[in-house]
Amino acid sequence: MSKFNELINSDVPVLVDFFATWCGPCKMMSPILDDVAKQVQGKAKVIKVDVDKNQQAAAAYQVRGVPTLILFKNGKQIWKQSGVVQANELVSLINQHI
Repeated sequence: MSKFNELINSDVPVLVDFFATWCGPCKMMSPILDDVAKQVQGKAKVIKVDVDKNQQAAAAYQVRGVPTLILFKNGKQIWKQSGVVQANELVSLINQHI
């Protein structure tokens, strides 16, 4: 969990994708997040957290379903949504917090 805390305590926005390998909608999110990561490269980070391997992190942020996306800045949660979110919506959201 400490490595996770290190990652989200960044002064640039960090979009965290809480996912599971068995989750269909998570598989749909994967190419969307790859696209978002390319668009915000150098301005924000996109990381993936497997809820089955990181149950403590998932519990700490009350992840009830996957995929759940949480945007952090300076360690503070500033946005959270479950389900598939389109790339343009995510890029716009991230740009508001750069």
